[in-house]
Amino acid sequence: MFVILGYITVLGCVLGGYAMHSSNFAILVQPNELLIIFGAGVGAFIASNSAFTLKLSLKGIKHCFSNGPSKAKYLDMLALLYGLFAKMQREGIISIEKDIEQPESSSLFQQYPTMAKDKNACFFIGDTLRVYLTTGNAGELDKLMGVDMSTMHDEEMLPAHSLSHMADALPGLGIVAAVLGIVVTMGHINDGPEKLGTSVAAALVGTFLGILLCYGFVGPLGAKLETLAHEEHLFFRAIREALAAAVRGSSPIVALEYGRRAIPLAFRPTFLEMEQKLKG
Repeated sequence: MFVILGYITVLGCVLGGYAMHSSNFAILVQPNELLIIFGAGVGAFIASNSAFTLKLSLKGIKHCFSNGPSKAKYLDMLALLYGLFAKMQREGIISIEKDIEQPESSSLFQQYPTMAKDKNACFFIGDTLRVYLTTGNAGELDKLMGVDMSTMHDEEMLPAHSLSHMADALPGLGIVAAVLGIVVTMGHINDGPEKLGTSVAAALVGTFLGILLCYGFVGPLGAKLETLAHEEHLFFRAIREALAAAVRGSSPIVALEYGRRAIPLAFRPTFLEMEQKLKG
């Protein structure tokens, strides 16, 4: 939603500003320049990445049109963890084995659809508690969660960096398109001034398109992916704090409070809001 709104704003302001100077929009329509710039950019993007990163990038572009964790999702996360911790306290750690082994069929996980749909979060919670269930050793769990979070974050940053590198190449490719346009213009040097002026203007559109695509379209996608990666990291940090406290022996509500305090202030529910969610 915000990506589309941003793109509309970019186009509206650029074309609106141009309209204040000229009404000749036809000169901006240069499909050959667009083919050179964007086509070469995509080719360079493919050449500079592995199959793994390309797959992540395609998945990431789709992810760009979504938002990061919301306050409602944070509340669902806290409520889910409380359910697991309370069950562990009442019935023992073995009682949650089926829940963490098969979250898709767990009535506890299914109470919170936003969490049940987040496979990475389900695996993170399940794998951590499975290690504790199997070994009974809480000493290494915090470090294990840190390794897991670091790996996920690095993986999420790969498509962001790839798109940013592609964006950086677009102004240069715009110059390539403009130079080719000038080469074509020089082939018509004996034509009249009006035709030469139109040809030079068409060539300069290449530079314009390269810069616009870089800073107005592709660059923001890379920045959005980076932002989403950081927001997702904060979400998992809150889960980590709550899990670490629970396996250390804290009561469910205290363990949950560790998680709540790790939530960014913009999304952090008050203690009363958390309590109402748990009662609900």
